[in-house]
Amino acid sequence: MSGTQPRVWTKLSNDRAEALRLWAQREGVREDDSTKLFSVIAKRYVREVYPTKAVRTRKDNDKELVHLLRVFGHMPIDAIAPMHIREYLDIRGVVAKVRANREKALFSHIFNKAREWGYTMGQNPCQGVKGFKETGRTRYVTDDEFERVKEFAHATVVDAMDLALLTGQRPADVLKIQRADIRDGALWIVQNKTGARLGIEITGELATVLDRIYSRPRKAISPYLIQDDNGQPLSQIALRSRFDKARTLAKVEFQFRDIRAKAATDTGDLAHSQKLLAHKNRDMTEHYVKARMGERVKPLR
Repeated sequence: MSGTQPRVWTKLSNDRAEALRLWAQREGVREDDSTKLFSVIAKRYVREVYPTKAVRTRKDNDKELVHLLRVFGHMPIDAIAPMHIREYLDIRGVVAKVRANREKALFSHIFNKAREWGYTMGQNPCQGVKGFKETGRTRYVTDDEFERVKEFAHATVVDAMDLALLTGQRPADVLKIQRADIRDGALWIVQNKTGARLGIEITGELATVLDRIYSRPRKAISPYLIQDDNGQPLSQIALRSRFDKARTLAKVEFQFRDIRAKAATDTGDLAHSQKLLAHKNRDMTEHYVKARMGERVKPLR
């Protein structure tokens, strides 16, 4: 026994299912189906892929994953066929067609990762399965509607509306602006959704709005530009609640997110709009604007 080599332990993974899968591959034996469950792969997806995504995307994926796990969680990845995806869409689409499309897209990405990780060599079951047709918003907010809502809005909502219009940014990006983001004569923004970085020159009406916000008395010092009465950053829930209240009193129907489209349309210059909204290409901006204002053409004569 003196020549017996000591046993060497190799840690394969902290996750039991993943460790079993890797052990089966190393030993050349058949993997247990329990290591290939959609729930197992989804868990790894959350652990390894989520950190590469924006915060807002992760929150959306969390909601989408709840529905996917409820249906597919107990199924081995290779047992999920196109017919199952079709059935899922048909049932889920009765109440939420857009959400069903998003959930299908997340499933497809998880499946593609499963192929990369070696859980399956099968074809993605989402391939060839059509989602529901979506129509983008076409609502254009007029100047009169915009001002009418501001007349009934809380001061924090007025600030958020003006900043959203003048910068063309999404609600979440407006609310996260801090005083430190104002430097070198520009307002610097990193978009949550795309990670795009841009500096918006502080001139004209934007300068006036920022001066107004800075001059407003505060009960507490906070790094955030738009803050609640107690000095805390205004939450998206609070913004929506206050905005909805003002909108109801003004008897106007538009969503806060429509302000971004108004900004893109009101510049009158697609190149300017593209830079302001940080769109990757002109076609995206052009579609964004034309969907609300229509195609401008010359008469026959």
